[in-house]
Amino acid sequence: MGIIVQKFGGTSVGSAERLHSVAAIIENTRRARPVIAVVSAMSGTTKAEGTTSLLLSAADSARRSTPFAHELSLVEQLHLRAVQQAIRTESLRQQTLQFVQAELEKLQRFLEAIAVIRELSPRSQDLVMALGERLSASVLSAVLRDRGIPSRFVDLSQVVPEHEKEVDPAFFRRLQAQIATLCQPSDDEVPVVTGFFGMVPGGLLHAVGRGYTDFTTAMIAAGLGYGIAEEMQVWKEVDGIFTADPRKVKSARVLPKISPAEAAELTYFGSEVLHPFTMERVVSAQVPIRIKNTFRPDGSGTVITSEPQASSGSVTAVTVKRGICVVTVTSNRMYNAYGFLARVFGALERHGVVVDLVSTSEVSISCTVDKQSDADRARADLEQLGQVMISPERAILAVVGSGIKDSIGTAGKLFSTLGQTGISVEMISQGASEINISCIVKEKDAQRGLEAIHATFFDGTLA
Repeated sequence: MGIIVQKFGGTSVGSAERLHSVAAIIENTRRARPVIAVVSAMSGTTKAEGTTSLLLSAADSARRSTPFAHELSLVEQLHLRAVQQAIRTESLRQQTLQFVQAELEKLQRFLEAIAVIRELSPRSQDLVMALGERLSASVLSAVLRDRGIPSRFVDLSQVVPEHEKEVDPAFFRRLQAQIATLCQPSDDEVPVVTGFFGMVPGGLLHAVGRGYTDFTTAMIAAGLGYGIAEEMQVWKEVDGIFTADPRKVKSARVLPKISPAEAAELTYFGSEVLHPFTMERVVSAQVPIRIKNTFRPDGSGTVITSEPQASSGSVTAVTVKRGICVVTVTSNRMYNAYGFLARVFGALERHGVVVDLVSTSEVSISCTVDKQSDADRARADLEQLGQVMISPERAILAVVGSGIKDSIGTAGKLFSTLGQTGISVEMISQGASEINISCIVKEKDAQRGLEAIHATFFDGTLA
């Protein structure tokens, strides 16, 4: 009987009502399988309202020696209200309230020290950020015990040994084995684990990013390994992964199954699926990932698995990445084509500019970057190589699917659809994996293009 490793995001545990909904999900799962629950810091409806954002804001204020009491007050109010409303047993409620208040008092003293020295190191930032998950995990563990479910609070904030100095794949392999051991269920209890793990050399935000709770869950599942971990479940506010963003395409539908490569491409091109590091770690351990909706727990969700899938068509999903900028460099005659690409990418690298798509000819190169400010930083160096044209307000439209490489006419269907819709394509790219075809359009045309492409491949209305 394999273990289900469940991750709950900040909005899923953001109030007393939601904490009870999560507790019910854990309770129902536990009837059939052992459960490990991993939680993010509590949040309202947006990340900006979340505990992590408030803590980072407070830390930055302390670094600048400006007041941070407002941020700490909001964090305190959120957690005290949730504890008072969610936990019925008086002694347990008081114990949890005391834990929350003691942790916040320690944080206040730490921030006061930062305000004196006016310096915030990556390690200090991690110490501040870790509080969010320490609070949410301790509160959820108490809610479970209040419902009669044995539970253990597992704090991973000090799990990284002090002798670790470098973050590399070997570091994460060592760490995941250690974390999995700490989180193993015993005596029918549910371990409730902090999504934060640290202190990571160089800081957790630099090493992983804001998706670190997903990554923690992935390390637990991968550390347990195939046969022990039956499934990793990521509980979000959506029913799964859709054929397109359902907020933008009304006819989008949930995909029952998707490959890790498809999920990674969708994430890269603008869809909020999972952090690529997360999928890589879990899939390499042959543990499937299921995306489910906290507010509709009876749905089957979407499974990300490397198992062979029966293809229902060449395209699995359509996505769009807005707000990008196209940089085109046409070579000076003196350089011609020899060494031209190396010089262009060297200039971009010197200025820390990340490139998404690339299209080349004999004497020019076009590439996309996330923001015009990125292109502007490198402009002077690029102008030493040739004529530079920067085109902002563009979007990447991409179709993704494992069946693309084995299907004839997918690209033709894509571009004829855009042509029929009156949308001009400025740049075309197909990834080396051959599971996506991307094109650049003006940002004002992106929504029409997205709807038309989805209709062609999934509704058949424009085919």
